[in-house]
Amino acid sequence: MKGNHGQILEVDLSKGTTGILNLPEAFYKKFIGGTTLAAALVYDRIEPGMEPLSPESPLVFAIGPFTNTAIPMVSRYAVCGISPHTGYWGESTSGGVWGYKLRDAGFDGIIITGRSDKPVYLVLKDGAAEIKDASHLWGKDAYETQDVIKEEIGEKNFSVACIGEAGERLVSYAAVMNDEGRAAGRTGMGALMGSKNLKAIAAGGGQKVEPADKDKLRELSQTGQTEIKNGFTSHAFREYGTLFYSDMGMTLGDTPAKYFTENVFEAAKVTGEALRQSYPVESYACRGCPVGCGREINGFSKETPRVDGPEYETAIGFGPLCMNHDWDPILRANILCNTHGIDTISASVSIAYAMYLYEKGVLTKENAGMEIKWGDGETIVKLVEMIISQEGIGRMLSGGTLRMARELGRDDNEAAQVKGLEMPMHDGRAFHGLAVSYATGPRGACHLKGEYYNVELGSFVMEYEILPGDRLSSENKGVYAAKYQSFKDLFDSLTLCKFAPFSPTLICEMLNAVTGWNYDPAMLLQAGDRSMSLKRAISNKFGVTQAHDRLPDVCMAVMTDGATAGVKIDMDLMLKEYYGYRGWSPETGRPTREKLVELDLENVAADLYP
Repeated sequence: MKGNHGQILEVDLSKGTTGILNLPEAFYKKFIGGTTLAAALVYDRIEPGMEPLSPESPLVFAIGPFTNTAIPMVSRYAVCGISPHTGYWGESTSGGVWGYKLRDAGFDGIIITGRSDKPVYLVLKDGAAEIKDASHLWGKDAYETQDVIKEEIGEKNFSVACIGEAGERLVSYAAVMNDEGRAAGRTGMGALMGSKNLKAIAAGGGQKVEPADKDKLRELSQTGQTEIKNGFTSHAFREYGTLFYSDMGMTLGDTPAKYFTENVFEAAKVTGEALRQSYPVESYACRGCPVGCGREINGFSKETPRVDGPEYETAIGFGPLCMNHDWDPILRANILCNTHGIDTISASVSIAYAMYLYEKGVLTKENAGMEIKWGDGETIVKLVEMIISQEGIGRMLSGGTLRMARELGRDDNEAAQVKGLEMPMHDGRAFHGLAVSYATGPRGACHLKGEYYNVELGSFVMEYEILPGDRLSSENKGVYAAKYQSFKDLFDSLTLCKFAPFSPTLICEMLNAVTGWNYDPAMLLQAGDRSMSLKRAISNKFGVTQAHDRLPDVCMAVMTDGATAGVKIDMDLMLKEYYGYRGWSPETGRPTREKLVELDLENVAADLYP
């Protein structure tokens, strides 16, 4: 087999055992890797009604065929399972070097089940795995944990993926952290890891995978490097990181403020340029990336001299979404999230919702235990601390907006989420293809599973006839959004950074050079469709129906100001087109038996239609 080791590490923490699952090449060719491979492994290990935090609930780490090759921007790894935050399919990815080190350790992935009776961590090296006591690490933050483990095992070149205190305390949107401040942030995989008493996974070694055509891969990798370096956004990412988009987003009506009720704010205060003017900012890159969109601030404070980030989502979430335009609390909130391991998007949206409810008088100083006013940076930082420590109102906020709304007797449509996952910092009213992507995304509201704003801004996909149109119209968006969703879902299978500007044709050539397969763009799109329907079937088993494919009213209401003033989303029109392309039943929200068979998912068809 080329491009993969062909083996997955199996760990049963209840029994304290490890083993090897050997997978045939046909399995890899069908599911490729990353989140799709993980979904296939998870599907066979779940039952309806299974509690996400139960010992038998599987946790899967996975990489793809591009990992640790010469192809640029392939540093990501996936971590997947049933989300403790939403109760449905959960997945997240992170960059850095941990994915490379998992490949070096001799594995394409890890399946973890069971629950240890005491805290443990895993050490993976050269095809072997060891379970070690982590009692002394329980209570340590993510940065400390990574440093202590490397010192303890005597492997400075290993990489460590771990949880902080939030994962230990089962905060529903706890993150998995790696390579200092890199985060697999969304859907609460850190809580799933914590529920198993698994503190960390250290990986490294010297196991290599040979590509099918080394010379062709070298040539294609150089082509990829050239395309990245010539891309306009590559220069913007290198100079200002993802924050280069802040003022552009506000101009387009795409960047939300005041809990998604406004889209005009003091954008100049929260741009990458403004951050550079306020602090000594340096850039850094994941391994194999010629761009370097990561931000690092040196000399932030005596207590915290070096700070990772923030990225666009974090800065807008703790910034304008909470009506705050002061960098100091944004950075402090980000430090807390990275140090203790929580998702900055779900945390910031939950805090913004609390401010919204305080303004409405639903939360008061008496029942909240504190004032929670718009723009109060100290309150933002205090609430993040309370979420992590599970103290006071922080416990309610740690459940996310949907649980907050239900606990307070509010309408679900007031909670800024889809299927329980909080909305990111891009607004579907500004790009209607993004709105239907949010509504139907496999893990809930996700700007990375079909970031349709890129299409409307010029990143069209000629092979699939996905072309820019009227971004403020819902006409003819359902099919395009579905195709683009499938295409971008594959990036998490390969695993490839979403910022890589590669066409389907180039991706197929790279995949074939690595594996020796015969993928073409049509097969690639079908693989994306297969992935989307497989993940959908998992969520169907846990109760998802067509009724869940909606945006909440707070994110659909017609704006009165800004670039999207007076614009209305026609979700019903887009969903009709979307379901038609996907082959999902508009009555049940399930993939039809015929579509599942067409996608070579006969086992899923037999399961959903006994």
